[in-house]
Amino acid sequence: MVLAILSGVALAQQPGPFAAFDAASKPILNDPHDLTVGPDGRLYVADKLGARIAVMDTETLELVEVIGAGALPEVRDISFRPGGAAVLAVTGLGQAVEIATLDAADLAVTATVTAPRTEGAVAHSSGAIFAVASATGEVVRRDPDGTVIRADAQLWGAHDIAEALDGSLWVADNRGRRLVRLSIDFEVLQVLDHPKFGFAGPRYLDVDDAGRLVVADQDAHRVLLIDPAGPDGGTLIGVLGDGLPGEGPGKFDDPEGVAVHGSRYYISDSDNNRVVRYSVVTN
Repeated sequence: MVLAILSGVALAQQPGPFAAFDAASKPILNDPHDLTVGPDGRLYVADKLGARIAVMDTETLELVEVIGAGALPEVRDISFRPGGAAVLAVTGLGQAVEIATLDAADLAVTATVTAPRTEGAVAHSSGAIFAVASATGEVVRRDPDGTVIRADAQLWGAHDIAEALDGSLWVADNRGRRLVRLSIDFEVLQVLDHPKFGFAGPRYLDVDDAGRLVVADQDAHRVLLIDPAGPDGGTLIGVLGDGLPGEGPGKFDDPEGVAVHGSRYYISDSDNNRVVRYSVVTN
């Protein structure tokens, strides 16, 4: 099915790479999902089947610390507040969980949000926690005062939820093969679903400093760079991966998570159980 989506004209018109392969970690992870560079400059990976957060050096991609091993069943997403508090989507618990600091041995929980089969959560700049509930199609918001608001967004199977530069929210709607932008009050502001993107299964995404989206299209074994403000429903700027699974430069096997940090892109190459780094070289 994926090959059919990417075949013919769609594949022939695919833009070129937007970054170059730089480095890869050893295959020491266990189905890594989303990841992010924390306030301390280290790379934090939601290592799903390891039920843990794997902490890696951003330069060497070596594993330097393990947090919460066995205590975070099917953890899929991680998002930080500037002060170091982290919000995790812990699928096995059906909750988004806020933890005061990932340096603490006891992982002190400061807030929880019930979100059945959640796969994505974000620590929003407003102080709220947002999560998607894949089992119910809901988007959930927990305000700083503890008020919880749920919206039936019909986003069944949604994965990531990420904050745009203007504070709105991007949701990767895996089942709908689209990206949906919502206001913090759950109004639909934009939908990216044009065939030119060739979405086969968008999972997790990140927003760069220009407001562009970097999207892991897992079922297509690709990572896409998209300008959502481009003409005719957005512009596909570049693509990493050729649509076939593999593990050499320019290849992925079911990529799940992406993190942008300056001119570098960190990608969870999930079925290869590793993290890879791509970089833009500038003069």
